[in-house]
Amino acid sequence: MEDTYRTIAAPVEGLYKEKGSKFIAKAYPVRTEEEIREILASLRKEYFDARHHCYAYLLGADKATYRANDDGEPNHSAGDPILGQIRSLGLSNVLVVVIRYFGGVKLGVGGLIHAYKTATAEALEGAQVIERHETALLTVQFGYGQMNEIMKVVKDFDLPVRQQDFHLDCRLTVEVRTSLAAQIEVLLQKAGGTLEA
Repeated sequence: MEDTYRTIAAPVEGLYKEKGSKFIAKAYPVRTEEEIREILASLRKEYFDARHHCYAYLLGADKATYRANDDGEPNHSAGDPILGQIRSLGLSNVLVVVIRYFGGVKLGVGGLIHAYKTATAEALEGAQVIERHETALLTVQFGYGQMNEIMKVVKDFDLPVRQQDFHLDCRLTVEVRTSLAAQIEVLLQKAGGTLEA
């Protein structure tokens, strides 16, 4: 299973102006739809006076999760051109929101498609593209007697520890590359750990 994808390293911004209308494009590296909802809510607050907040996103190494939203613009004139730009660069785990301030002159569907596409391209051109791997979280429970063996697996695979709890029993949540998850689960169990579902 392929678990590698290309995304952007950090948020970037682009701007396109046409006949008095301003199109502010903001691109973000994202991992979840929940994260996307939080970003959209904060942009709606920050740019409360804008006419439209059109967006598109693509998630996963398989690029199976995506959405394009026209936010009141004519059908397929905003979200699809934004999504098209993300796809044409082969990116995933990316959200692009284009905030439009209406300038009083209608641009027509063709003009809107060009404006949303160009604003998105402006933002993404300034982005540093990086390769990432899809990851999953594994939580393992073990006794203090298995600590050394468990920590050896964590160290050997350089697994980022996301949560740890050492009381009566030990509980550790690590981030693992999706393609290695099954192998690491077996090693953690061999080391005396019990995986939580």
